[in-house]
Amino acid sequence: MKVIGFKTSLPISNPKSFIEVETEKHLPTNRDLLVRVEAISVNPVDYKIRQGSLKDKVQDIPKIIGWDAVGVVEMVGDNVSLFKKGDKVWYAGDITRSGSNQEYQLVDERIVGFAPTISNEDSAALPLTSLTAYELFIDRMRLSKERDENKSILIVGGAGGVGSIAIQLAKKILGLTVIATASRKESINWCKKMGADYVVNHKNLVENVNNLGFETVDIIVDFVDLNQYWEAFAKLIKPQGQIGSISDPTQPINLRLLKSKSVSFYWELMFTRSMFQTEDMIAQHHILNKVADWFNKGMLQSTVGRVLTGFTVSNLREAHEQLESRTTIGKIVIKF
Repeated sequence: MKVIGFKTSLPISNPKSFIEVETEKHLPTNRDLLVRVEAISVNPVDYKIRQGSLKDKVQDIPKIIGWDAVGVVEMVGDNVSLFKKGDKVWYAGDITRSGSNQEYQLVDERIVGFAPTISNEDSAALPLTSLTAYELFIDRMRLSKERDENKSILIVGGAGGVGSIAIQLAKKILGLTVIATASRKESINWCKKMGADYVVNHKNLVENVNNLGFETVDIIVDFVDLNQYWEAFAKLIKPQGQIGSISDPTQPINLRLLKSKSVSFYWELMFTRSMFQTEDMIAQHHILNKVADWFNKGMLQSTVGRVLTGFTVSNLREAHEQLESRTTIGKIVIKF
């Protein structure tokens, strides 16, 4: 089978930043599925790991990244009970294992769902971001339509991959009033297409949100940079409100700014369950099935921004280059 990976961390402009290799197909054991991959998408975690995981080292076997895929189950391990050969599946995978940038991939059935009945490219755009937004909103922050409908939420980074699905979950599933941030005409229009009630420029964030008529908001989620916006969040959050984030702050954040308002703060990392083999790891199987049902019923729309055809080094390099520019709208998908 063909795999595309890297033996050392190089700038994406370097022709050897990705290399193609032929290797033996894996055999699944225990609760693993062997999936024939049909489409993948790229996420910021991909280029961050490519840039940093093999800095100043060269390994003999290429490192394979990629954490979004849709495909067909080819073989199952001895203890698999949720799937059979021929099932169409989707998943984000496990950051501690080889990723989806290969023609066949081993993945634990507990973090795999039955793919929705939409196209491969539409499906491939969604697992990692859907799991991230769902886990943050529902598993971490415990939001529900029954309790939180019509509350206000500020989504920072609305046009990105996670932001695009978060807007939809917040608006269409939870019934929240959604304020998203975007600065370019294309990204503003994208956020509105995803269902945002309001779109504001992230610059002068407090002033721009106040100008909409919101002195404070009930919920804030950060998908960009906690350090950059932390003081603005502390001002904008309502007393007893909630703030959640997936970003990687480079400097410590001052939680004391939240104390007087008794604000709750939540981290979300989609890989936590698989990384630590948590007791509730199978929750991702159930989440992906629930999200697939929402797509099958037309309650949500795919967040694909661009599709590249062909599992090639040049397409992977192009996708990473686009992501690194930080101007990506929606998700970039590669169709095999």
